[in-house]
Amino acid sequence: MYKHLFFDLDHTLWDFDRNSSECITELFDTFGLADAGVASADEFSRHFITINRKLWGDYDKNLIEHSYIRQHRFPMVFQALGIDASVIGADLNAEYLKLLPCKSHLLDSALELLDYLQGRYTLHIITNGFAEIQATKMDSAGISHYFTNVITSETANAKKPDPLVFTYAMQISGTTAAESLMIGDNYEADILGAKSVNLDTVFYNPLAIVVDDKPTYDIRHWKELMAIL
Repeated sequence: MYKHLFFDLDHTLWDFDRNSSECITELFDTFGLADAGVASADEFSRHFITINRKLWGDYDKNLIEHSYIRQHRFPMVFQALGIDASVIGADLNAEYLKLLPCKSHLLDSALELLDYLQGRYTLHIITNGFAEIQATKMDSAGISHYFTNVITSETANAKKPDPLVFTYAMQISGTTAAESLMIGDNYEADILGAKSVNLDTVFYNPLAIVVDDKPTYDIRHWKELMAIL
């Protein structure tokens, strides 16, 4: 009954945590962060992922601007580690943004899923990430050719969970809610946002998070979605 599938990108198909951890390890080595007092690349990465995820959550809720994330996430990491960031002497955020989009790791079975769906459905991306960076991520991972449209917060003039994003995505894709399915890992942004415009939803939920307002489908692994579709 579905003709168009809309996917989130980060944490859904593109393995943000693994790719980000690789970048953090490279920064740790390149800038000698051990000499600045950071115990290990793993510790640095754990703090970064936690803080970065919280900041992006605040951004999705319109509590902060995107520029705030870029300016404050690394200082917040160093503060959490009890280290004076001024001793680093490098713009780690700028270096991170150069490295990150060039990483290519996808989540387990994501490529198998896309191969399975290609030709059966028309595939699209809806992301709160920024167009240039997201395009580079998709090119690096070799998945750009699977998708007809990539809808970003810039092109839609709004961001998930705003209903306008999903309405815009359906309009430019020439589809309706009845023929469409939204697939993502973020319960508030992807699932509740899509449900607000009557889209059926797939909650990619490998951690088995319990939610009150149930999605149409709640899955742990992409093989489950292949069975559904």
